[in-house]
Amino acid sequence: MRVLGVLALCLVSCATLAQPPAPPPDPFKGSAALGYLSTSGNTDSTNGNASFKATWDLIGPWKHDWNALAINARTAGVTTAEAYSAGYKGQRDVSETIYLFASGDWRQDRFSGYDKQVTEAVGYGRRLVDTARHTLSLEGGAGAKQSDLIDGTELDEVIVRGGFDYLLRISESSEFSQKIVLEQGEDNRYTESTSALKARIVGNLAIVLSYVIRNNSDVPAGIQETDRFTAVSLEYGF
Repeated sequence: MRVLGVLALCLVSCATLAQPPAPPPDPFKGSAALGYLSTSGNTDSTNGNASFKATWDLIGPWKHDWNALAINARTAGVTTAEAYSAGYKGQRDVSETIYLFASGDWRQDRFSGYDKQVTEAVGYGRRLVDTARHTLSLEGGAGAKQSDLIDGTELDEVIVRGGFDYLLRISESSEFSQKIVLEQGEDNRYTESTSALKARIVGNLAIVLSYVIRNNSDVPAGIQETDRFTAVSLEYGF
């Protein structure tokens, strides 16, 4: 009996050792979202938005993020909002809490007073909180910005860039995020705030409620400094 027990123990140990190791996590992940709202009756209006996000997080210090956003709104056949943006940020961890980053952003907003804004920046970031429930990072850096105004004016300026990034995991299927970007130049201060509440419906499908505020401190006469966009979107994660 003792011999049989030893043999059984050996078989169990060998089976455990023979199990293949767990595969590494996929370094590439992202999401694509679409939103559309149409009303008719006393007022005919349509609103559409689309967004794309992707992250390449290698096993090591490097991480790469891409994003794109398009917003369009029409009321009674007249366009009332039209904005596009795209961006990239690469970051390299120096330690568990500190990283360096380089970013590039392009923005075009038909009603902001700026035909085009392009920004390049490098800087330093720090993860102040990184737990299973909360993630909070602050960034600071410097760079350059090129802007074309709708009145034909061209601006080239050195900027100071600040960033705030917070994520709250409410439950296994829902989360809230808040991001703020500040670009301070000699001629203009640009601020963008993005708030989003996401709830997973089933599988990789989720519904997202987002609110974006964009502000330029220096705009041509007759143009409002602040634009606000509210969207409800259906998002697919991959």
